[in-house]
Amino acid sequence: MKKNWLIGGLAGVLMLAGVAFVQGGGAEGEDVAAESGQPIAFPHNQHAGSEEGQNRMDCQFCHFSAERSVDAGIPPVSMCVGCHQVVQGTTPEQQAEIAKIQEYADHNEPIPWNRIYKISDHAHFPHMRHVTVGLECQTCHGEVQTYGVLNERDPAWGGDNMGWCIDCHRNPPEGLTATDGSPIEEASIDCAVCHY
Repeated sequence: MKKNWLIGGLAGVLMLAGVAFVQGGGAEGEDVAAESGQPIAFPHNQHAGSEEGQNRMDCQFCHFSAERSVDAGIPPVSMCVGCHQVVQGTTPEQQAEIAKIQEYADHNEPIPWNRIYKISDHAHFPHMRHVTVGLECQTCHGEVQTYGVLNERDPAWGGDNMGWCIDCHRNPPEGLTATDGSPIEEASIDCAVCHY
C-alpha cells in the first residue's frame, strides 16, 4: 500500500516538475512570440497603426491578394525582408524578431503562421467580393491596426456564426457600392453564395 502511494506521489512530482520546466523555459525576446503562439511577434499596431511612430500601412500592403482573390493572403518572407533590410528595429526585442524573419529567408522557408481568422470549411468568404465593394477589413476583423501581436480573434468577429454574416448581407454598412457604382442596400442571402 505504501509503495503505491510512493509511486503515485513520485509520478505527480515529476509531472509538476515537467510542467514547470516547459512553462518556464525560453530565451529573452521570444516571450511575446511564444505567448502569441506565432513564430514571430508581428505587431499589427506598429505596421498599420496611426499613432505617432507607427507606420500607417494599409492592410492590403501585406495582404495584397484580398481585392482579387478568395483569400487575403500572407506576404512571402521576401516581402518582409525587403522592408526589414532597411528597417532594423529600435529595440533588442524588435531586432530579435527581425532576425527570425531573415533566418526564414536564409533557409528559403515560409514563416509558419498560425491562422487566427477562419470560417467553417463548408462555407466560403471570398475576400475580393467584399473588398471591391468597399467593405473595410475592420468590419469583420476588428480594429487590428490597434492590436499588438494577434493571438486570438477580435471578440466582435462573428465568423463562427452564420447569422452574423446574414445580418450583414441584409443590412450592409453604408457607403458600399457595386462595381457599376450603384449603392448596395442588400447582398444576396442565397445559400449558394457562401456554400459552394
